[in-house]
Amino acid sequence: MTERRTHLDPRAVVLLLLCCVLWGLQQIVAKATLPLMAPLAFAALRSALAALLVWAWAGWRGTPMWRADGTLPGGLLAGVVFGLEFICIYLGLGYTDASRLVVLVYLAPFVVAIGMPFITPTEKLSPRQVGGLALGFAAVALAFSDGLGGHPAGSQRWVGDALAVLAALLWGATTLTIRASRLSVAPPEKTLFYQLAVSAVVLAVASAVRGEAWPSVWPPALWASLFFQSVVVAFASYLAWFWLVRHYPATQLSAFTFLTPLFGLLFGWVLLDEVVTPELLLALGGVAAGIWLVNRPRT
Repeated sequence: MTERRTHLDPRAVVLLLLCCVLWGLQQIVAKATLPLMAPLAFAALRSALAALLVWAWAGWRGTPMWRADGTLPGGLLAGVVFGLEFICIYLGLGYTDASRLVVLVYLAPFVVAIGMPFITPTEKLSPRQVGGLALGFAAVALAFSDGLGGHPAGSQRWVGDALAVLAALLWGATTLTIRASRLSVAPPEKTLFYQLAVSAVVLAVASAVRGEAWPSVWPPALWASLFFQSVVVAFASYLAWFWLVRHYPATQLSAFTFLTPLFGLLFGWVLLDEVVTPELLLALGGVAAGIWLVNRPRT
């Protein structure tokens, strides 16, 4: 399939739903892995393995990866910012609930919406989109204020929430870097390889600075988590997303992403027995509605 479609067909909807489920589950699995391995060491290994898989995939498909095409500056910057994002995510999981982190990280689409007019002047924000941004930011503020209250796990949940918000800003910055650089016309495999390979180095350096030790014992749960996060999520689901972006309308695809924090909230409640407060549910609704308004096609 090489042509672009004007609407989402059943195959695209199934792929999108699967991606949203996987992305919502990812932070819950990462949270459960924290007692088994130091967070940044795990994140570095995850990125490195996924980068090797992308490289092998590109070689099998004959995608040029080392051609001089002007993507190096943007690729290095995107990879560094991507790595910093995951430093915030994996450290943040040590302070806050995974379900809360998933909701807060989805501030990223609003960051992209604000930044895009500076990259492409034709993408000016409409009054409806401004309303969606305001709603989304208000929802995130509500979730963050909820984290400032008492919590049985301790009084530092706000630290994890703040790291989640910072991760969202960095995620949005990664997207804007890609759109503003030569990466916007590069093969998706090359763009993803830059992010994974460079972030692996950034995460490994950060892990060494923190003095993290590698586990002496690797239980089956750790291997399962590594397989899920590197092969299923960082390799397969990210490539599937890039494929969808190349063949289907971006606005229709983006509107589906509001399902990810919903799945994250559900999985955190069911699998980790995390507390779902009324404030967090309201924040989830606000984030979902905001994303829908920002990405709704102009009429």
